[in-house]
Amino acid sequence: MPILVKKLLIATHNKGKLHEFQTLLAPLGLEVLCAGDLNLPEPEETGATFADNALLKAQAAMEATGLPTLADDSGLCVNALSGAPALHTARWCGPQKDPMVGMARVQKELGGATDRSAYFICVLALVLPKGQHELIEGRCTGHIVWPPRGTLGHGYDPFFVPDGHAHTFGEMSETEKQAISHRGHAMEKLLALLAAP
Repeated sequence: MPILVKKLLIATHNKGKLHEFQTLLAPLGLEVLCAGDLNLPEPEETGATFADNALLKAQAAMEATGLPTLADDSGLCVNALSGAPALHTARWCGPQKDPMVGMARVQKELGGATDRSAYFICVLALVLPKGQHELIEGRCTGHIVWPPRGTLGHGYDPFFVPDGHAHTFGEMSETEKQAISHRGHAMEKLLALLAAP
């Protein structure tokens, strides 16, 4: 049974993420709103997992607006760093939220480690006003490179080469990236649940 929505609030203040969501949701013809444009506060991410944080953000925005809300929590997990930065991916970018700072920290923490394998994870939380919610996970495995390459995408994209490819996410077109990315995989599952009335 598809979930019918006319409007969907995206609980993010990140313009790069918002653009990805808008593009991925375009086939449904939904009216897409953004928490940042509505000046909604960003709740503190106190969850112990990506799912916890995604749900926390979606729930807060839905309660503030009464609208069906989609939030994600995503991050880079580096195997040689026991999965770090994971939930702290954004925090590693420092107070200026500069991804280059985060990428440099990962590189420094790795030191001489030869294992460069990593994966991006994205957990989507869809919260509806009647209390129903859905959690959906997407992953993309690959490895990190130094120095970063490319100026496309956002966040740690220039740092990550997905398995089976020679280019970083930062060197790929939006269409190429969305076909294989963690968020693209999660959104594909979400689109199968949603239907515009």
